[in-house]
Amino acid sequence: MKRPSHYLITLSKVYLGLILLFLYVPIVVMAVMSFNASPLYALPLELTLDWYRSLASNHKLIDAGINSLKLAVMTTVIASLLGTSAALAFFRYEFPGKRLLQTLLYPPIAIPWLIIGTSMLIFFFWIGIGRGLHAMLLGHVALALPYVVIVVSARLAGFDRTLEEAARSLGAGPLQVLRYVTLPYLLPGVVAAALFAFAVSFDQFVISYFLAVPGVSTLPVEIYTAIRKGFTPEVNAIATIVISVSMVLLLAVARLYKFGGDR
Repeated sequence: MKRPSHYLITLSKVYLGLILLFLYVPIVVMAVMSFNASPLYALPLELTLDWYRSLASNHKLIDAGINSLKLAVMTTVIASLLGTSAALAFFRYEFPGKRLLQTLLYPPIAIPWLIIGTSMLIFFFWIGIGRGLHAMLLGHVALALPYVVIVVSARLAGFDRTLEEAARSLGAGPLQVLRYVTLPYLLPGVVAAALFAFAVSFDQFVISYFLAVPGVSTLPVEIYTAIRKGFTPEVNAIATIVISVSMVLLLAVARLYKFGGDR
């Protein structure tokens, strides 16, 4: 097989570098400006922690961040349990309508969230659920479920069923097979799916915006409201904290489960 030329390899590296710059330069600029003394981003840069001190007294942003964190954690737990169970059911059993149900997992991912948010708002009022954190939780779980099912199903596609059969032949019961054979194999996929669910929920703006009630909102909604009223570097400060914590957790999980390989 012919190896790619040195020119093509160099061009690929440059292209990849440009993509990474496009993705990370705005984040780096935002993080740097969160330490800039000027609220108008005037240069030269004057380092300060004033915006982080101001953030500590901004109860609206802090409460919204806590709401987002609560919703994301609850969404992750519920969607991971339901989605993993559904993926196992799809993997192990044949039943009428199975292909249709698997196909119906994809439209919620492809349909614009604006349409889904509008339909959820109308449906929740129609059945009496209304708006609030409970409605947002239902909406976030509904959006996160397809991601969990698809990611866990992809992990199950490489699972050797003879391992479960061997465990049963040695006297293991259904729960023992699940605990000692199936779940250890599934764990990296479940963790990846849980990260997807957490990200979908924590970053969700449209569903939260439609289903929020006055005085109770999530961090994306509150940031949007703050920007409309007049942008302040406090938003940069809380965004920098969220991104830093998220990247540390993601890198720790990726290293623990070797998502990027053994290199």
